[in-house]
Amino acid sequence: MDFGPSATDYAKHRQTFPDSFFERLPLQGDLLDLGSGTGSLARGYAKQGPRVVATDISHPMLQQAADLPRRVVARAEAIPFRDGSFDAVTAGQCWHWFDGPVAARECARVLRPRGRLVIAHFNYLPLPGSVAELSEALILARNPGWAMAGLHRMNGLWDTHLLEAGFVELDTWAYEIELTYTHDAWRGRMRACNGVLALGPEAIAEYDQAHSHALAQFFPGQLTVRHEVFALTARRG
Repeated sequence: MDFGPSATDYAKHRQTFPDSFFERLPLQGDLLDLGSGTGSLARGYAKQGPRVVATDISHPMLQQAADLPRRVVARAEAIPFRDGSFDAVTAGQCWHWFDGPVAARECARVLRPRGRLVIAHFNYLPLPGSVAELSEALILARNPGWAMAGLHRMNGLWDTHLLEAGFVELDTWAYEIELTYTHDAWRGRMRACNGVLALGPEAIAEYDQAHSHALAQFFPGQLTVRHEVFALTARRG
């Protein structure tokens, strides 16, 4: 999935990983961030002190992370660095787009002994009666084959990828937080959703207009959206 066409909306309206995530999972040393996009995870870790290299398949997305000094266009399945180059590898909001088993082997290759892999997600929750459920219903009316709609929990999805690549000490945790959005910000966030991007420019504009009307009708005022913060961590064996 190339999010390049939504790079501006993505950078402006998609919420970054919260400070509590980085407080709970500090990392140091040389860090490679896969699928960096606009730099949400990479930027948060760079503030902690690690020397961060941000990678993504989309040059327009990486252009939105101009504050990060080291950015490389690259695929997670073919990491362009030598064996044992990094103390940590992170992947935020992107592992489901990879060939997971291949990416896991590449992560193990570029990590130093006992190096750490972090797969992280920060997802809105389309709970019954929520604004997120309404927004997804409008997408499904236009893109009924969208497989990522609905409530998906990350726990257990990728353990096998890591175990088969030789990772050990797997650990999973998650917690929920609430975030507030204006109508404009939530519309921008949903325009950067893969289910909307698949529609094409004209259909995206039509969706955005319908979305605006529905928000005004059913959710006037400031929006509160529940999110799940998730992490799967492991060490190279």
